[in-house]
Amino acid sequence: MATNERVLPGVRVNRGLLAGGAVLTGIGSLLGAAGAAMLCAAVVTAGRDWMRSLETRPTTYAQRALHEARVASTAGWEAWRAEHGSAN
Repeated sequence: MATNERVLPGVRVNRGLLAGGAVLTGIGSLLGAAGAAMLCAAVVTAGRDWMRSLETRPTTYAQRALHEARVASTAGWEAWRAEHGSAN
């Protein structure tokens, strides 16, 4: 009865097989986590190298786009005020 234990009527669980599966699942989980960590480290390193190789920094692009958006917003607001009169 130690190897095969009845859990439910008519159902027998092989404890050795269950324990072996649990151990292999744990080992697989640890290997998967280690692989994911290595993958993340490789991607972060490649991203940093790519950022260093750029001539123009991404913050410069972002600041330029924000400036253009503000200019466009102001132009739109002024055009609307000219068409409909000053709301203030």
